Amino acid sequence: QVQLVESGGGLVQPGGSLTLSCAASERAFSTSAMAWFRQAPGKEREFVAAIRWNGDLINYAGAAKGRFSIYRDNAKNTLYLQMNSLKPEDTAVYYCSAGGRSPFLTVRAYDSWGQGTQVTVSA
Repeated sequence: QVQLVESGGGLVQPGGSLTLSCAASERAFSTSAMAWFRQAPGKEREFVAAIRWNGDLINYAGAAKGRFSIYRDNAKNTLYLQMNSLKPEDTAVYYCSAGGRSPFLTVRAYDSWGQGTQVTVSA
């Protein structure tokens, strides 16, 4: 399994921006589809965005379209999630995942997970 470490979370006001990073431990990262999921208190973990090994987009969740951007730097073994126009409902722990396979949009489609980083959107 690939070891994943997320960073970049924090407290931000509504309308603000954050960029999350996910550093991977192995070169296997560069051949793996990866994704971001999030989990709010009392809710199930939900899909946010996924990207293929070569940087091609797989999909965004509806709530993320137009506001979030997923991208990766394979030379740095790092996955990113740029989040703009943040809303209070975006508050959650955000998780990075690797080893994705079709259908790419479910928790079960991924083999490796990070510990998560908290994002809180509040005035």
